[in-house]
Amino acid sequence: MRVIAGTCKRIPLKTIEGMETRPTTDRIKETLFNMLQPQLLDAVFVDLFAGSGAIGIEALSRGAKKAYFIEASKAAADCIRQNLERTKLYPQAELLHCDFRQALARLENANVKADLIFMDPPYRHDYEREVLKLLSASSLLTLDTCIVVEAALDTSFSYLEKFGFVCEKQKQYKTNQHVFLHRKE
Repeated sequence: MRVIAGTCKRIPLKTIEGMETRPTTDRIKETLFNMLQPQLLDAVFVDLFAGSGAIGIEALSRGAKKAYFIEASKAAADCIRQNLERTKLYPQAELLHCDFRQALARLENANVKADLIFMDPPYRHDYEREVLKLLSASSLLTLDTCIVVEAALDTSFSYLEKFGFVCEKQKQYKTNQHVFLHRKE
């Protein structure tokens, strides 16, 4: 796994041993960032369930001004630290090694306004629903905040309207999908 584009292009990234995480493939990451590129310059990026940190690091490499990495696993948080050191992006990054609920509360208390939120929670545990419920009343979001959820193909998002979100677009791959959301105006 590597950084695909930007200031850290081609720098290899560490991944976590075992089956606890599923690194996003370079091909899917490239497709995702081609869609996000117009919104990245000087953006505040939140990488929920960050794993190795590859998505947030790609965002920083491509022009985001700040990235928050939220990860509960100690092994994954250590991997993110090593990847931030390897890419020299540590000054633009903040790692919150805690549960996503605590992390979102911390970001709200710090008056962070996110431009982009990416989440790749463990599949089929309904974490994306819980996160979106929390975000529905969060000061972390503005009307312009884009939320991207990576989920299994069979994940239902039928509840979005109830939480005040609208699906702007959906990109399906062989085994998973990216769902792009905004707050309803």
